[in-house]
Amino acid sequence: MSVAIGIPGLHPSTPEPLPFAPELHIRAFLLERERGNVLVYGTSGLDVVDVSRHYLNHRHEAMFLPERLTAPLFVHEAERASVEHRHKVRATFSRRHTFDDDFEVIPTPGHTRGATAYLWDSGGQRLLFTGDTIFLRDGEWVAAVLDSSHRDAYIASLELIRELEFDVLVPWAASAGEPEYALTDRDDTRRRIDAILERVRRGAGS
Repeated sequence: MSVAIGIPGLHPSTPEPLPFAPELHIRAFLLERERGNVLVYGTSGLDVVDVSRHYLNHRHEAMFLPERLTAPLFVHEAERASVEHRHKVRATFSRRHTFDDDFEVIPTPGHTRGATAYLWDSGGQRLLFTGDTIFLRDGEWVAAVLDSSHRDAYIASLELIRELEFDVLVPWAASAGEPEYALTDRDDTRRRIDAILERVRRGAGS
């Protein structure tokens, strides 16, 4: 993992191009915490040992995980079967809950059945990890609605995210050469997600 960039305690991995969309780069993020470091997302270049828990947003990330990773892996129960074809899962979850008072697990189905966002309070700054549910393309917030996605569930999840209080959006993917996260506020969040909702509701893919 690299050094933290701009946000204390947040350590991004080296960016890697998506094989099917090389203009997008993916990253995992190490969350440096006194109660044990947490790893969010999956990439092939990870080599981390000081991690107490590893969370995936959705099953597609498992395709990129190296076998040498040993941190306990947690996924939504709807993703378990797909992930366990490649990696051992320590435990699953199905409901919204908070871990250690600073890390909230928020199921956001739609992109996949078990897609899940994570909200981390890093010393008063609230970071939301949305995986592919919302990612950054040329600095804009966009959705990844696949043929296999459930559009109605996706819309409900976007409506949920719209009402969350967070300061930083941290997706799995962002355009190559662009920042890996986006600073925001409540008004900006609602404006951007309203724009995504309008596109998804009319049948667009992003």
